[in-house]
Amino acid sequence: MQVSPGEDKIPVVGSASSPQGGREGLYFSDGRRKVDYVLVFHQRRPSSIRSLASASVSHDRLSIVSNGNFPSVGTDPAVGRGGGIAGGQPASVGEVFMELGGPAGNEPADHEIHLIRQEFEANLLEAGLEIERDRELKSPSFTRLHAPWPVLCREAEFLKIKVPTKTSYELKEESGFGSSVSSFWRKLNHPFQPKVHQEQGRTKFLSHCFSRDKLHQYNIKCKDTFFDNATRARIVYEILRRTVCVRTCQTIGISTLIAKGVYDSAFPLHDGDYKVIGHLEERSDRQLLHEEWARYSAFYKYQPIDLVRKYFGEKIGLYFAWLGVYTQLLIPASIVGITVFGYGVATVDTNIPSQEMCDESLNFTMCPLCDGACDFWHLSSACGTARASHLFDNPATVFFAVFMSLWAVLFLEQWKRRQISLSFSWDLTGIEEDEEHPRPKYETILLQKRQRKQKSKKKKKKNEPEKQEDGTVTGKDRWRQKLLSAMAAGIPATIEKLTWKDRLPGYFINVSSILFMFGLTFSAVFGVIVYRITVSALMAMSTDPETKSNVRVTVTATAVIINLVVILILDEIYGSVAMWLTELEIPKTETDYEERLILKAFLLKFMNAYAPIFYVAFFKGRFAGRPGNYMYVFNDHRMEECAPGGCLIELCIQLSIIMLGKQLIQNNIFEIGIPKLKKLVRAMKNKGSAEKEREDERPPQQWKLDYALTPFDGLTPEYMEMIIQFGFVSLFVASFPLAPLFALLNNVIEIRLDAKKFVTELRRPVAVRAKDIGVWYNILSGMGKFSVIINAFVIAFTSDFIPRLVYQYMFSQTGTMHGFIDHTLSYFNVSNFKPGTAPQNSALGDISVCRYKDYREPPWSPNAYTFSKQYWCVLAARLAFVILFQNLVMFLSLVVAWVIPDVPKTIVEQLKQEKKLLVDVFLREEKEKLQLIQSLFSKDQGQGLPFPGRFNTLPSGPTQGLPRARSRAASFSQFTRKIPPSPRNENENSRHTAV
Repeated sequence: MQVSPGEDKIPVVGSASSPQGGREGLYFSDGRRKVDYVLVFHQRRPSSIRSLASASVSHDRLSIVSNGNFPSVGTDPAVGRGGGIAGGQPASVGEVFMELGGPAGNEPADHEIHLIRQEFEANLLEAGLEIERDRELKSPSFTRLHAPWPVLCREAEFLKIKVPTKTSYELKEESGFGSSVSSFWRKLNHPFQPKVHQEQGRTKFLSHCFSRDKLHQYNIKCKDTFFDNATRARIVYEILRRTVCVRTCQTIGISTLIAKGVYDSAFPLHDGDYKVIGHLEERSDRQLLHEEWARYSAFYKYQPIDLVRKYFGEKIGLYFAWLGVYTQLLIPASIVGITVFGYGVATVDTNIPSQEMCDESLNFTMCPLCDGACDFWHLSSACGTARASHLFDNPATVFFAVFMSLWAVLFLEQWKRRQISLSFSWDLTGIEEDEEHPRPKYETILLQKRQRKQKSKKKKKKNEPEKQEDGTVTGKDRWRQKLLSAMAAGIPATIEKLTWKDRLPGYFINVSSILFMFGLTFSAVFGVIVYRITVSALMAMSTDPETKSNVRVTVTATAVIINLVVILILDEIYGSVAMWLTELEIPKTETDYEERLILKAFLLKFMNAYAPIFYVAFFKGRFAGRPGNYMYVFNDHRMEECAPGGCLIELCIQLSIIMLGKQLIQNNIFEIGIPKLKKLVRAMKNKGSAEKEREDERPPQQWKLDYALTPFDGLTPEYMEMIIQFGFVSLFVASFPLAPLFALLNNVIEIRLDAKKFVTELRRPVAVRAKDIGVWYNILSGMGKFSVIINAFVIAFTSDFIPRLVYQYMFSQTGTMHGFIDHTLSYFNVSNFKPGTAPQNSALGDISVCRYKDYREPPWSPNAYTFSKQYWCVLAARLAFVILFQNLVMFLSLVVAWVIPDVPKTIVEQLKQEKKLLVDVFLREEKEKLQLIQSLFSKDQGQGLPFPGRFNTLPSGPTQGLPRARSRAASFSQFTRKIPPSPRNENENSRHTAV
């Protein structure tokens, strides 16, 4: 079979590099042209290639089934003219007949893959890219791509990439007291600044969308370095993702080819090794990032966000900038949380309710914790729980809840300001969303639908000639129908998108699966509840007094650990399930896919992480009942109750263990341990081949080193981990004031861990433009508002803050907290126990009345065991507090958002200044063009020759043979493709002057 045009234009080089050694494997063999992108594929068996070369000898017909559309007519010598094979028989719809040799079996797939790859690379050559690959047929095989200067200029203009111009201006400096403060702050921050080169300083160059007509306006010092490596890779990726294969299969973009197995992977190269070798002044961007950003020893330094953006692109740069702002604002939250906790420690000995619970002389005899086996007990035995509860349940907790609700608003406002500042400094203002091609999955489903429709049309057309009057089908009719069928292959399909009917099965499975996952989460929580109830009853039956005294602590701690393990397991399952469900929806673009995946994964992981905490905060002890009328699970196990000191201490234990456990295990095992284990296994498997390659090649090429790295899978897991942590910090922070501190310590490590992963362990991702963090901001904003409601209900219903206030100002005779414990305990007559539930042979002697925590009428009251007046007073106060708290926080949030403007004043002034300067620059350029045209016009007029054009005031005459006036920008025409003008174009150009 003949090879397609352009196949012989791809240069091949031997394994030995040029004397320059390929300049560390970042350049072509000539050492001058950069490797902007690498395509990797596995070589097929040599027999496949030989069969392709000998196709002209063999005349066996091989049917290669395409993915739904078919080659254009007369473009490939291997495909018969007119839609059929060389023998003249037309091809049927859905098949492309080719002259290929070799037996049947697996070979057709190999041939098709080779043909697709061959056409794709020929189209890349036609697009202007330069390609190089090795002469030896190795597996994997690397195809290197280079974008020359004209291609870079063309694509930069298409993509509207902003580049610096020659015009610059000085940034306005503060004066007076503000200048002194800024100078002092810069000196104070100097030790924490990374040692990277600051490109701008106080001078900023104006930026403008690249245009080939304005090359003289840009600050072009060297063509090879004007576009940095990340921009070059992005330009090549844009060409790769829009290049089509129409002869072998209708496929658009490299991502579809990777999904089909034509290529194994595609990625840009890192800037050499990350280890610094030689002079520090000659460090590459990757080495700078490794030294100043990706090391744990640099934990105290600010992040070099501008360098991160330059190397990885705006999307990743915004993630690390957001993570930095979040981590910085955790510092004041941690300080306030430590202060609140310190207040609890300092006042625990003077807290009257704790003293009353620990006072054995008061002799509060409590009702049994379980039926039959459990005995009466003294409230003073829960002294330790009461004292620990005061550390987190004290008056300062309310202030901290209000502070953290405002902190969430402040964080979002601060991030908006930071984001706008970065958009200004990174020239992201006014950028348009990049056009996205359909995802491979969407394209495949759409092509299958087209194919089904074409087959149905084919069947209908076959049946049409049979309805003729004579009942026969002539050969002419048969030929005409097959010809129309073949021509239909080249006609664009009328179906442009999938409808809701095509997605209906996916939507149904989505809803059903999500409901099932919710049920699974609730079942896991209920299982842990049953475990707590069962183990509590078993430990209460023990004869060991020490075991009995530690029942609540032991059960709570072990149950939380079980919850943590279940959460971690379900987290991994839910992540995979969310991806599977999103694929079933068949999103059209990567942006749609990412947003739907984020929403599903967040919904599932949110429920998984917080369901046990919600149970302890709002449901535990609410439905336990009272002595003599308890609620039971499985007819013999009582629903569990809160501790005598309240459920807040258990909520604190639950939150702290789950939060710290997720951070420690996910960071140390999932993010560090498992990748290192995989890397070790991969290194052991490739040990023999690696040694052989080191012998053959010194040093190893950069594309081979990068291919061994882990592919980049997106930022969703990184964001998701931080969003769940943000929930721990904001939603239930009233129960655990130390949550911001542990989050801060985790994030200091997390930033360096993620940086090290991006710099040393992942392939370099394509630099993607982004104006903001996308749907994550909406999730953060929603969680911030939700946290106000949650904290209000935690303080009102979970803690004892409201009952204490009601007692002190309504029921206390002295106006103090003395007698509060006795006020919260109701009486129960032990004779009212149901048969078999009362303690047998109590160690405390003959007990007639026991106490339990509730607001109910005593047994001697006419309305025995009904809710008392105190209960309704406390409930009304709780509801009033929720309303007051929410309105107060919402009002203060609006004040904070109003006080802090979204756009800094300096940015507004600089944007106005830049706009004015850009207008002046281009007006000056137009003036120069006008003067040039007028001077040419004056010269021609002096010679008695009229000059036609838009600036001509004389009657136009014949101008053939005269040179056309050229503007200043026309001198850069060598960077554009030269197309010989047709006679028609010459006539048109003779009437119009290009300006």
